[in-house]
Amino acid sequence: MTWLEVLVLGVVQGLTEFLPISSSAHLRIVSEVFFGRDAGAAFTAVTQLGTEAAVIVFFARDIGRLTATWFRGIRNAAVRATPDYRIAWLVIIGTIPIGLLGVVFEEQIQTAARNLWLIATTLVLFGLLLGLAERVGRQRLELEQMKPVDGILLGFAQAMALIPGVSRSGGTITAGLFLGFTRPAAVRYSFLLAIPAVVASGLFQIPDVFSGDGPSPLQMIVATVIAFAIGYGSIAWLLRYVERHSVYLFVWYRVALGALLFVALGAGWIAAT
Repeated sequence: MTWLEVLVLGVVQGLTEFLPISSSAHLRIVSEVFFGRDAGAAFTAVTQLGTEAAVIVFFARDIGRLTATWFRGIRNAAVRATPDYRIAWLVIIGTIPIGLLGVVFEEQIQTAARNLWLIATTLVLFGLLLGLAERVGRQRLELEQMKPVDGILLGFAQAMALIPGVSRSGGTITAGLFLGFTRPAAVRYSFLLAIPAVVASGLFQIPDVFSGDGPSPLQMIVATVIAFAIGYGSIAWLLRYVERHSVYLFVWYRVALGALLFVALGAGWIAAT
């Protein structure tokens, strides 16, 4: 893997990880179009450690509060009645689906699911679902009002992102809007929910990323640091954006990118695998 490839993909990961447009799809497309090959699911997983580190730094106060509340709640019944204790448990519960499905379908995720025909389809289909959720969602509920059933449903929505093109944040935001949560609440929960699963996946796949003609350890570190720096700015931007705007910008972008990918594949300009 060349240094240019590492730098470009690090930037792409940082820019797209938190937007509901699928970072894994963008890494797959950019790798194929500009470098003629797939950088691999392991590369995606490991560079996500950088973007998830950005989440941990950005939400350090929230994460610290939720963690401390969860531990206090184990011994104190009064603490267990607080919204923070419930949210901490919902993050844990919501992580289970993606963890189980990720282990069961690991081989398919790293092979068949990276077919560009499938990615084009998921970009368009889940983009339209995001637009529908924006249109029909009541957007009245805040994060503190989340119930256990909401956490479970959002956990399965996040698990859909094991398929490139769905988007981890996109799936969670879409489900959150359908369930009646506000855009900021759905976005914040998507960030918190992603931390355990992404960190575990990235650490698990570190040995895989250095196999074959993949990046060197130094290249991987540089790509991850770039993803962290750009990802931190993306978090701040997205939180401000969804407070004042709908998600239709991302809907139209996803549909346009998916349509363009269909054309490129149909014309034979790029290979699907």
